[in-house]
Amino acid sequence: MYNPLFGLARDGWPIIGLFALAALVAALLRWPVPAVVLLLLTAFSLNFFRDPDRAAPTGEGLAVAPADGVVCKMGEASDPLTGEMRQVVCIFMNVFNVHVNRSPVDGTVTEVRYIPGKFVNASLDKASVDNERNVLGIRDADGGQWSVVQIAGLIARRIVCKAGPGDRLSRGERYGMIKFGSRLDVYLPHGYLPAVTMGQKTTAGLTVLARKAE
Repeated sequence: MYNPLFGLARDGWPIIGLFALAALVAALLRWPVPAVVLLLLTAFSLNFFRDPDRAAPTGEGLAVAPADGVVCKMGEASDPLTGEMRQVVCIFMNVFNVHVNRSPVDGTVTEVRYIPGKFVNASLDKASVDNERNVLGIRDADGGQWSVVQIAGLIARRIVCKAGPGDRLSRGERYGMIKFGSRLDVYLPHGYLPAVTMGQKTTAGLTVLARKAE
């Protein structure tokens, strides 16, 4: 769906290449300060767009975190696709996290909805309704409806989503990313409960985010 190229997200290569080329030109022209700055930007971009391979945990009735980051909000909120009140878990990603996003569950994409908006701090509550965002609807094998929302932030100004209606996603499969700091909200279907706590660090595709209630 959204496989890396040499361990880096494909959308990062043009940016990395641009900084690296500019650093080389500055060095050849003997401009030391610009060369060092551009070299640092190249190194930062290499770190930001890293995309390590990960094997999602197996087992029934569980969902994994779709993003690296920290749980910044939990509770009930209105699902942006259905309008129903559901449990939601929000993960804030800073610029040092891996920014590739992964599917929390095995399922079929039912809808992708882009919503234009502002670019306020993604860690704020109002970001979920004010900011630019992309909502991915996934129906799991039991008919449960998941809504995964990519939210742009102060720095992040480009949401990448390679999944479309009808696509099949596996638990932990890559489907997109948000560039340069942002947030992911996951609306759980009825019958699932969060398996994380406020302030907990998450690793996309590895951390168990929610479990089906017994």
